[in-house]
Amino acid sequence: MIDQYINQLEKVFEQHANQKIAQGQAAYMQYQFDFFGIQAPDRQTLQKPFLIKKYLPAKEDAFKIAGILWQKPQREFQYFAMTLVEKYKNQYSIDDIAFFEELITRKSWWDTVDFLSQKIIGHYFKIYPNKIQESIESWINSKNIWLQRTAILFQLKYKDQTDTHLLSHIIDQLKDTNTFFINKAIGWSLREYGKTNPAWTSDFVAQTKLHPLSRREAMRLINKNL
Repeated sequence: MIDQYINQLEKVFEQHANQKIAQGQAAYMQYQFDFFGIQAPDRQTLQKPFLIKKYLPAKEDAFKIAGILWQKPQREFQYFAMTLVEKYKNQYSIDDIAFFEELITRKSWWDTVDFLSQKIIGHYFKIYPNKIQESIESWINSKNIWLQRTAILFQLKYKDQTDTHLLSHIIDQLKDTNTFFINKAIGWSLREYGKTNPAWTSDFVAQTKLHPLSRREAMRLINKNL
């Protein structure tokens, strides 16, 4: 079942490969990954039959499939794997956090980490809020920028459910860095929450010594609306 599922997916992707587009995609990702050259709307159409609910494999098999796809060189496989894992969001078990961490820390770049942070980790922590403190503290102290970025971004779509005390703590722990992906994420998280609570965001930015990139990103929409 697992091998057949993967082989069929691989065949579909190979049939729709476009070398010219693949070269552009690889360049955009700084030549870190290979691509089939399938643009996102086309890929989403091609993978739909593999994601029909009644044809989905059991969760255990699906997570094995995702793990195997994560090893493959073409980036489209990782994009599909994330989408597949998200399909089981109502079946996540408390121990799945270990698998999710593997996905975050392997073949890491903003495109996968941002999806995993918002769509998968964000949902997981809503189911298992008792895992937040342990995981977040571990990620902050991990020195892995992708786990740290996940800690910053997992609440991105929480809106009025955002734990501002936690967000403040995470930012305070990570703000003293020149790492682009951390400073950008800090600004992004604040800008997004600023849509819900601009007063809190403005006060936090005014009272916190942030990297100029974080400050600029955080206040971009608020300043625009002044």
